[in-house]
Amino acid sequence: MGLLIRHRCFLQALAAGLLAAFFCRWLDTPLPWLIGPLFASAALRIANVDLCCPVPARAAGQWAIGTVLGLYFTPAVLAVVAARAGYIAGAVAFALALGCFCAWLLKRLADVSAATAFFSMALGGASEMAVQGERHGAVTQHVAAAQGLRLMFVVSFLPFVLRYWSGHGMPPLAGAGAAGGASTGTALPPGVVDALLAFGLLAAVTCAAGWLLWKRGVPNAWVLGPLMGAGLLAAAQVPVGSVPEWMVRTGQLCIGLSLGTRFTPGFLHTAPRFMAAVAACTVTALGLAALFGLLLAKFGNLHPATALLATSPGGIAEMALTARALHVEVPVVTAFHVCRMVVLVLAVGPAFRRLVRM
Repeated sequence: MGLLIRHRCFLQALAAGLLAAFFCRWLDTPLPWLIGPLFASAALRIANVDLCCPVPARAAGQWAIGTVLGLYFTPAVLAVVAARAGYIAGAVAFALALGCFCAWLLKRLADVSAATAFFSMALGGASEMAVQGERHGAVTQHVAAAQGLRLMFVVSFLPFVLRYWSGHGMPPLAGAGAAGGASTGTALPPGVVDALLAFGLLAAVTCAAGWLLWKRGVPNAWVLGPLMGAGLLAAAQVPVGSVPEWMVRTGQLCIGLSLGTRFTPGFLHTAPRFMAAVAACTVTALGLAALFGLLLAKFGNLHPATALLATSPGGIAEMALTARALHVEVPVVTAFHVCRMVVLVLAVGPAFRRLVRM
């Protein structure tokens, strides 16, 4: 009976997500397959509709996105990313400082514990920050709600702003094909059998990489593993073809549902002062990250859209998908966020303990 209920709530989520995605396509919004399911499932969950997104479905969506991102990392693109390693390091340091500042601001505004404020505002993955926050005495429910609200703010705001800006005076992107154009891998070899074998190799390598990282407990394993596996194949110039567009859209749909179904029926009524303070801190973080991104674009010879996405307080998959939709430098944006996520997951616990001692 429990399995039947879970299947029913997932089918309901899929139906709502698909309808919302097609509606957003009709409205011509950016990222319709991500934003539509995210908002629809979040609204329905807050209205107490029984929706869920199983872990395997979320992992499948992450696999598709991680694989398509990894295929961008050809030798020429890797050279472009390596040349910007210094700027990536600077952005990671800025992300750590921004999280600390917003944590201080949240503590002042919401009068919560230092641990709850710190892990609510740390710019890492939502689930990873909730787990680490629990270890250090934070209120897990508050951390998870704050992280979910941050991701929703960024995903719902930044793509619209950048697409509006791109049609109203944003300078054209130079060298888009070399550093992250629309292509997602070497062209498929001629012949159906060869094409299937090539895609089978890609799927086998990326699934194995994702499974290995998942078994070792690595955060975001089903994004990072396929990304690394596909990146190695692309860097070695192995002809593995590309990920079909329907798989990319399905991946966005699953990620949108996984984000939206995290919201609970009592979300808007739980600690209203805390959630209002989180919203204010998130807007502050977006503004400061945008200023830093524009400075990075000016002094680091980066396209403004690339710099804004690379330094935004969003997640790897969401920001890389936005970069892909806007045809900006996907590998550069991905590299910024991957490095930030790895450093934050490793450093956020020691950083919090050091701040407490200070």
